[in-house]
Amino acid sequence: MPFDPQQRYVHLAEDGHAIELPGGDAFWSLPAAQMEAFDLGWLVTEFECSEDWPNWERHPEGDEYVYLLAGSVQLLELPDGLQTLSLEGRAAVLVPRGVWHTARVSSPSRLLHITRGRGSEHRPVRADAALTMAS
Repeated sequence: MPFDPQQRYVHLAEDGHAIELPGGDAFWSLPAAQMEAFDLGWLVTEFECSEDWPNWERHPEGDEYVYLLAGSVQLLELPDGLQTLSLEGRAAVLVPRGVWHTARVSSPSRLLHITRGRGSEHRPVRADAALTMAS
């Protein structure tokens, strides 16, 4: 059976070992003690999105590489103010460690994410932030 990164994630450890993990909500529901094993190394995930993300997110452990495989999105970042990066075709962008970011989906999209460490913090996109995003 071919590997499907939407259904399974991969953790690439610093020592070169790779572990397949359940994807999506199943990953985020793993016990805290098990999640600590993924603090080092890289987490590789792929997912489809057809609507704007409901949350801002940031990764305190390291940079995140975002690859657009299909569709069209605008990645919004808050390093020192709102910055919009349009991704179309097979575009890629590096989101620096600790930068809050979200996405506005222009057309149904498929994204590949490679994130240093498993750490991810989230906060809701509030109504006032949504107004800023619409401009």
